[in-house]
This record gives sequence, structure tokens and C-alpha cells, in this order.
Amino acid sequence: KGQLMESGGGSVQAGGSLRLSCAASESTYGSYSMGWFRQAPGKEREGVAALDNDGNMRYADSVMGRFTISKDDAKNTLYLQMNSLKPEDTAMYYCAADWGSIAIMWSVGAKFWGQGTQVNVSS
Repeated sequence: KGQLMESGGGSVQAGGSLRLSCAASESTYGSYSMGWFRQAPGKEREGVAALDNDGNMRYADSVMGRFTISKDDAKNTLYLQMNSLKPEDTAMYYCAADWGSIAIMWSVGAKFWGQGTQVNVSS
């Protein structure tokens, strides 16, 4: 059973930074692709950033240059460093993992999901 647990969300002012963490069970961390998704009230879930075991990465255009995805294999943890936050970044952020490619995870969703962590950015 996949286990993903996010932390690090909170409330910040525009221009601020947050770092989200996603602690994964060992089996889930072995997934080929892992990433972050977000969903704002009244909007569809969207991909934010993802990486795979071959070193490929993908970012949403809206966060390119501001967000950085990374992972620490020693800690089985995925991170999302978010800088220069904007009010439109306000959403519930979910960690996800899948055995398939980033493209598949991005388009149809992931096999494993965390519970989410809320990020609020005020203007």
C-alpha cells in the first residue's frame, strides 16, 4: 500500500517562500515518477512539478523559475521549494507517485496520493 505524507504548508505573504515535504514509504518511494499537484477551490487539479528516476523533470509554466522539485533518497522524501509565491499559488498541494512516466501521471493522475497540505498566499 502506498503511503505519502505531506508537510510544510502554511500561510505566507506574496513574495514569500515555503518548502513542502513528502515523506514516502520505501515501496512508494521506489515509484518511477513522483510529483506535486495542486487544486484550488472551484478549479481542476493541475500538475505543478514532477521528476522520474531517470532524472527527467517537468514543471507547469506557471511555476517555472519559481518552484524547484527535488528528492532525498536517504530520507525517502520528495520536496517542493516554492519561492516568489503569488496569491494564485493558493491551493491544496498533493504529493503523488506512479509506476508510469511523468507524462502519464500528469495527464491521467497517479496511483498513489497523499492527503494534501494547504498553502495560502495573501497579497
